[in-house]
Amino acid sequence: MKQVLFTLLLLPALHAHAQQLATAQPEAANMSASRLTRIDSLINSYIGKGYVNGATAMVIRNGKIIYNKAFGYSDMEKKIPEKTDNIFRIASQTKAITSVAAMILYEEGKFQLDEPLSKYIPEFANPQVIKAYNAADTSFTTVPATREITVRDLFTHTSGIGYAQIGGSMETAMYAKAGVIAGIGVKNLVLADKMKALGKLPLLHNPGEKWTYGMGVDVLGYLVEVLSGKSLDQFMRERIFEPLGMKDTWFYLPADKQARLVPLYSEDKQAHKLYRTSNSIMLHGTELYADYPKFKGTYFSGGGGLSSTTYDYAIFLQMMLNGGTYNGVRILSRNSVRIMTMNQTGNLKLGSDKYNNFGLGFKITSEEGSAASLMPAGAFQWGGMFATTYWADPKEKIVALIYTNVWPTTHGMMNETFKNLVYQAIND
Repeated sequence: MKQVLFTLLLLPALHAHAQQLATAQPEAANMSASRLTRIDSLINSYIGKGYVNGATAMVIRNGKIIYNKAFGYSDMEKKIPEKTDNIFRIASQTKAITSVAAMILYEEGKFQLDEPLSKYIPEFANPQVIKAYNAADTSFTTVPATREITVRDLFTHTSGIGYAQIGGSMETAMYAKAGVIAGIGVKNLVLADKMKALGKLPLLHNPGEKWTYGMGVDVLGYLVEVLSGKSLDQFMRERIFEPLGMKDTWFYLPADKQARLVPLYSEDKQAHKLYRTSNSIMLHGTELYADYPKFKGTYFSGGGGLSSTTYDYAIFLQMMLNGGTYNGVRILSRNSVRIMTMNQTGNLKLGSDKYNNFGLGFKITSEEGSAASLMPAGAFQWGGMFATTYWADPKEKIVALIYTNVWPTTHGMMNETFKNLVYQAIND
């Protein structure tokens, strides 16, 4: 009898994990099927012009997939068609997942947002700020920072930490000299070593003074390791990926998934055509391996190390849109989602973006920012350096993603136009 009762109790849980995002006709979600075909035309035009080799795009409304298509070739040389379950390097889309991982620990009382980071990672104590920099020999002078970096600063990119390899010339040189890396495409390094080295380097500005896109979320990933006692990879797998059924999201892909990883292409700006990226690329003095997701690596970059599918990442976004829950599994409380998706940066400009705001891990569309496109205020979004884009919109109940893997590229407007083409298809 006990065995029967246990089985009956187990069945709902098994069913919850077995459920998937359902598919529906666009009209069932008050979307126009004919207007959605404008997305097809957009992507096919970019492929026809040789701007991208292939792409996958997904649109979800009211929790139902109403558009899920693949275009072009994942491998141009072998004429292998793009597929909707292909795995892409999602780079900085990792940041949102790392932010959720940290918020799980916040909900457990492991830290407070406005505590000094040095309470948990001593190497970041007594921060200095660059006063003068000599490009000739990469030497610098510093002054004490006006305050310490807080954990909140890591989420919001207001810590004063810059970006190795892909940042400005000063920070790139300074970090390279100290052996600090961005964390994508490396082999057997350890996150703790590089984050501790980063903590000893000066900041680009005082914490809270400016918004500077940088490696703060990599540090946040290391904080997750410190507070949980687990690697970032293990923590994400146990607390996010497995509970949500995100089976194709990994720092380093299992052997049986590697064939689905799309090749990385680059743009020849002079010849105006794409070519397959060499597996080994020198990026500001550091070797980057294009096939890094196939490594048996030990470096877990919370700022950019994951690879995933549009489907898996859509599950993650739907969880956020649902207020922290998906298929009966709660990852976060709805109030954690609330503070993650609200303005946390006040009037600070997000680089060249003068109008939108930043939350805890996401860019947030402001009222002013919503004037620039059809996307309404409150939508939260970001993307990755290899030309992947996502957003979730609480007002219209939309999740949308478009993925390619081309870097560098001068044709990022395809992803921006995709946003408008999703919204123009709304019927209600």
